[in-house]
Amino acid sequence: MQDAGKMPIKEAMFYEKEEGELVRCLLCPHRCAISPGRSGACRVRKNVKGVLYSTNYGRISSLGMDPIEKKPLYNFYPGSLIFSVGSFGCNFRCKFCQNWQIAQVTEVPTEYVPAERLVKIAKSQPGNIGIAYTYNEPSIWYEYVIECARLAKKEGLKNVLVTNGFIEMEPLEQLLPYVDAMNIDVKAYTEDFYRDLTLGNLSAVKRTVERAQKTCHVEITTLLIPGLNDKDEEIEALACWLSSIRRDIPLHLTRYFPNYKMDLPPTPVSTLKRARAIAMRYLDYVYTGNIADEEGSNTYCPRCGEVAIRRYGYRVQVEIRGGRCGKCGGEISVVS
Repeated sequence: MQDAGKMPIKEAMFYEKEEGELVRCLLCPHRCAISPGRSGACRVRKNVKGVLYSTNYGRISSLGMDPIEKKPLYNFYPGSLIFSVGSFGCNFRCKFCQNWQIAQVTEVPTEYVPAERLVKIAKSQPGNIGIAYTYNEPSIWYEYVIECARLAKKEGLKNVLVTNGFIEMEPLEQLLPYVDAMNIDVKAYTEDFYRDLTLGNLSAVKRTVERAQKTCHVEITTLLIPGLNDKDEEIEALACWLSSIRRDIPLHLTRYFPNYKMDLPPTPVSTLKRARAIAMRYLDYVYTGNIADEEGSNTYCPRCGEVAIRRYGYRVQVEIRGGRCGKCGGEISVVS
């Protein structure tokens, strides 16, 4: 790994200068006012003498090939592989963070990889469909992500964001023309949960979902935590809202395990299955994650209920013909 002290930093996009050397970051809804020598809530956008810099620009903490289903994206090029990269930092403070080793700290071993080199590496991977910006929060890696995404698009690669959706509209609008798919975490469907457990807010995330789905493929993930966001009424409200946008938005309900600062017991498998049954009243595609559940892993035809995509872990068998169910001919909302 290259010495972090010798890595380049890049002037940030989306900020304005205020009185003295104070700067206001406009990338995410926190809109942090940052004093000289300090960083914003994400820990990676730093004020250096009145100029805001991205200190994680080009710094890679993790990279490798993954099944697209691991993102998770089930209705986007099912069975394919995607080159996945991440850095460090996050603009949330989720007490249950599943990737806290890179999301919630800044002293992370990294290697500097110029955007041109990253795209070249991705292009050289056998069977690869594109680049997934994942592992930590990609929106706070904005300058590097948009640079890579532009180059990747020119090379015929797909761009995927795995994100908490906590971003302001102007940067989102500039990024979306290069994005093919997003998996957006909707942590819960109450503002109280977001305020107390994530340092974010639901309304901003909802706005991102509603805007992004107009121009790219979107799937939603909600980690169900016992007693905090798993009530039947909340699952129903989440599913109703998604259905009001598009009934065919895939929803992934995943099982929580103790991690970071939360030691509640794991989510009962029965909770996930019950939540899926509720959500299926409103949505065509609802999946369960982090459990062995064949029914909750498969994609079914919304019209006749026939299996359209069968999954055995990350082994995928696609049984769609021309985007339609092989049994009844009903349309299956899958990008491929």
